[in-house]
Amino acid sequence: MPEPARTEEKDMTEARKMGYADVAGAYRRQIRDGTLRPGDALPTVTAVAEKCGVARNTAARAFAVLKSEGLIVTRAGAGTVVAEAPHVISGTDRLDRLNRTGRKFAEGEEVTGRRVMRRSCVDPRVCRELDLEPGEEVILRIRTFRQDGKPTTVGLSVIHARATVDVPEVAEERHLPRFWQKLYEERTGRAITRGERTAMARQASQDELDALEIDAPPHVSVSVLVTHVTFHDETGPIEHWEDVYAPGVEIPFSA
Repeated sequence: MPEPARTEEKDMTEARKMGYADVAGAYRRQIRDGTLRPGDALPTVTAVAEKCGVARNTAARAFAVLKSEGLIVTRAGAGTVVAEAPHVISGTDRLDRLNRTGRKFAEGEEVTGRRVMRRSCVDPRVCRELDLEPGEEVILRIRTFRQDGKPTTVGLSVIHARATVDVPEVAEERHLPRFWQKLYEERTGRAITRGERTAMARQASQDELDALEIDAPPHVSVSVLVTHVTFHDETGPIEHWEDVYAPGVEIPFSA
């Protein structure tokens, strides 16, 4: 009887061991969250192996993955450090970072050009996502995200008008001290869940080109990557996000 118990304990111990992907994932999250900032030194491969309880070649393989992703670099005399230009994260990943760390922005990240307005929704996709009839009123919240002063993303939130019953400040043209969805959940007791994120390429509008500070002749079309995601509560869809990324920007997509 004792032998099976020891075997089971051994199997559980082995199941807890980290692989190179686990090690890479742990440091990747710290970089995306801003816990590790551009220029910060990482521990040596030997130190990482000891800390994570893995073989040295496992830690080295994890670092190789992060280097291939452009997140870390090796510098003479400085060892391995976080890259100066890490990837720009998407809106949903930014939300995950906020939930994990409580920080809205990473090092060098800021928001400018905030605008809030009430508009009649005529976009077929948004009407479909929010279950609206064309012409129904929505709240638009628009802002431009910057990394080290350079615009990288235009974020558009289209909020169902019913949200203003419980969170009227979402329609006010001012910075909200907290993410409005959290206020909504606290005041209504209804959880908001996130739908599937999708991506597509399309031509940028002139407003988007202006926000991204792209100077293109009127007769030249500029392609941009756009991601979409819709949020729901038990009543139905309540918010649709659209993030427009500047040409050349690299963004990570979580599996």
